[in-house]
Amino acid sequence: MSRSQNEKKPLALVVFLENIGHIHGLRLPKLAMNVIDFVTEEYAKLLLRLFGAYQRYNRVIILEDEDANGPALVQALTGASRTHQVDILLLVHGNQGCLVGHQGKQMVGAETFAPLISAYQQDPALLDLRMVYGLNCYGLSLAQTWIALGAQAVNGAVGVNWLPEPSLSVFLYQWLHGRPYSQAVRSSNQRANQVCRRILKPDVQGKDHAWLQSSRQVIFGTRDVTINS
Repeated sequence: MSRSQNEKKPLALVVFLENIGHIHGLRLPKLAMNVIDFVTEEYAKLLLRLFGAYQRYNRVIILEDEDANGPALVQALTGASRTHQVDILLLVHGNQGCLVGHQGKQMVGAETFAPLISAYQQDPALLDLRMVYGLNCYGLSLAQTWIALGAQAVNGAVGVNWLPEPSLSVFLYQWLHGRPYSQAVRSSNQRANQVCRRILKPDVQGKDHAWLQSSRQVIFGTRDVTINS
């Protein structure tokens, strides 16, 4: 398929959404985890509606609860790619080389991505990915995986991502209002750092708090993109 044909395809957004109610480093009662899980997921869906995702995308696919797993993700990406150019939001926890899916029990890593990469290498028409934006911890460890799957622009936290907000809201607002991907990612990380520096003081050497360093976002890709390009 030629690039001109690709650019004429409508846009789809695949949202991989699973909070599981977990806060890194804390052991919480099950009830508290259930409340956090519900509130954070509904908040993310509200942001998508408030900032106009359903107006900017021809199709929005949300994988949550029991659908937040590897096979469902593969099916959503390959199915949507047949008719759409696909953007991805990873609103999940993560670990080295994997995403944390349903209830924290569904790990989405090499067992999912390796066969998908192999299939894509054999048939490049299988996937039509554009940008991947993730709040997952250790997102940097999956950046090259997304590039290998054809994504044009990808971000990733270097370690544990302590700053899901205001990162998500700033990114979504800027991205859905036409800002370049790289600018939206940098602005969201900078804004989150500004807010957290009011609370998290630098160390004795003047370096940012370890949480900010761990949450630093790195951008990869073959080209910058906007919602319109």
